[in-house]
Amino acid sequence: MRSAVRSSFWMVVVAVTATAGCSLPSGSAEEPRALETAPEVADSDAAREFPTAAAVDYQLGGAYPPPAGVGVVVRDSTARPAPGVYNICYVNGFQTQPAERELWLRDRRDLVLFGDDGLPVVDEKWPDELIVDTSTADRRRQLAEIQDRTIKACSAAGFDAVEIDNLDSYSRSEGALTVEDNLAFAAELARVAHGAGLLIGQKNSAELGSQAEEQAGFDFAVAEECLQYNECAVYTAVHGDRVIGIEYTDNLAEPPAETCARPDRLKATVIRDRQLVAIGDEGYFYFQC
Repeated sequence: MRSAVRSSFWMVVVAVTATAGCSLPSGSAEEPRALETAPEVADSDAAREFPTAAAVDYQLGGAYPPPAGVGVVVRDSTARPAPGVYNICYVNGFQTQPAERELWLRDRRDLVLFGDDGLPVVDEKWPDELIVDTSTADRRRQLAEIQDRTIKACSAAGFDAVEIDNLDSYSRSEGALTVEDNLAFAAELARVAHGAGLLIGQKNSAELGSQAEEQAGFDFAVAEECLQYNECAVYTAVHGDRVIGIEYTDNLAEPPAETCARPDRLKATVIRDRQLVAIGDEGYFYFQC
């Protein structure tokens, strides 16, 4: 999801690629073509540039060797980076991880957002995740100190960038948090990431437009289902080609190959199963545009 990180710019010309459960018959019009990669330029003293249009794998449900031709891999902060590719470290910046729920309620209770009913506010789609309280400068400072450890651990492990999830927690806060609160906290996290030699990515929140870059300092974006919700152009208007797109099999309007053929898709688009399980696990699906 590296202080003075290595420099390497991967330029990948991507054709449709299928793996495991989504392989295509030989000779099909949709048959995958080989990927062409430019030579790697190494410079251990420079920050590593974001590789636009590289083939991507999104591995939050479990780490495994990336499919052939992949140049960018996103993994959880608890995983190790994949060798030989650009690695992005996933950080749940605005909500707590499910396994840490009790820790936050016990030791960091004042940093958890509570509703008028006295109960912690949770993400309804992920009820084990508590929403953190970004409403004051002091709370944002304390939260940044906690995430500082995670982000610096990503750097020490060898990741090249971090992806900060749940930037849009204000929309689930029962009116307690504002866009400005979360952008201010995101700016704190950007300072931490940049200080550790990492790029930092905006996760979703197309409605923020240029605010995400101008006020928070995001370097790139990770956009889930921007094709399905006609949001891809919003991200590219801000970040250019520095955008990764993930579409999910359970919400496709057409077959994967047709999705990849759409003129409005992002250059770096991958289609995955919703649970993002590891290769070999039931339900695994990977289709590279």
